[in-house]
Amino acid sequence: MGDKDNQESSHKAANGMPERQFLLPSQVIRVFSEKGKEHLDKNIPSQLLLSLTAGSFMSFGAVFSVLLAIGVDVKGLAYLLEGLGFTTGYLMVFISGSVLFTEVNVLLPTYILEKPYWRKHKYLQFWGATYIGNIAGALFVALLIISSGSMTPEFTKELETLLGQKMKFAEHGWTGWFQVILSGVVANWLIGMAAFLTSSARDLVGKIMGTALPVILFVAGNFQHSAANMGYFSLGLFASDNYAWHEYLLFNLIPASIGNIIGGTIFISLVFSYAFRKELRS
Repeated sequence: MGDKDNQESSHKAANGMPERQFLLPSQVIRVFSEKGKEHLDKNIPSQLLLSLTAGSFMSFGAVFSVLLAIGVDVKGLAYLLEGLGFTTGYLMVFISGSVLFTEVNVLLPTYILEKPYWRKHKYLQFWGATYIGNIAGALFVALLIISSGSMTPEFTKELETLLGQKMKFAEHGWTGWFQVILSGVVANWLIGMAAFLTSSARDLVGKIMGTALPVILFVAGNFQHSAANMGYFSLGLFASDNYAWHEYLLFNLIPASIGNIIGGTIFISLVFSYAFRKELRS
């Protein structure tokens, strides 16, 4: 935080007013920009390691999401529990400093404004490293968990139900493909807001709540977030034979990734960067 915010806090304290317990939107955008520069300055091995851990957390979140929903017949309650389960994965990503590929979408203004980064092609390097790392991390943890024999037949049954919901778009051909893109727009808009609210919070409880509410909504709505689906699909590859890897990739991950880029870039990065441009310049 800058001197202006410190002065504001001191003024409130002097007048007996409670100190504000969250960052202002313009401060969150500044945090995003600083975080983007930090990631860009890392070498490729560091980017890959951080993306591997993020991908692994997606599989952990997917496992917890499925486990909590086993045997729950009431749809609303099942959606709530699935969302709470996956909140764990996103919290581990946000708080640990790990990197999801979709994070590129909320850091895009940094790359646009910092022209040297475009010339050095760091944008594409970062995007590629995180996407590959996320998939590899998700596959590793999924293989580890399924090979351990810890999961029950009930787990596989519930997982297959979730996979069927995510792959239902494949039945509609090109129409379904574009529906996944639109669903991906909504998904990363929500996950971008989860990152926004988490960055705004100053304590762990606030970060948990800021992450949980958008994640529960995106899970309940069956919106397609490529990073989350990497976790579910990785488990599906080792626990079920309902779909092949190329079906997950072609009918979901590719269109979902396109939608995620649009949703995060336009509705989070560019909207808030433009709306608070005067505050960011001060």
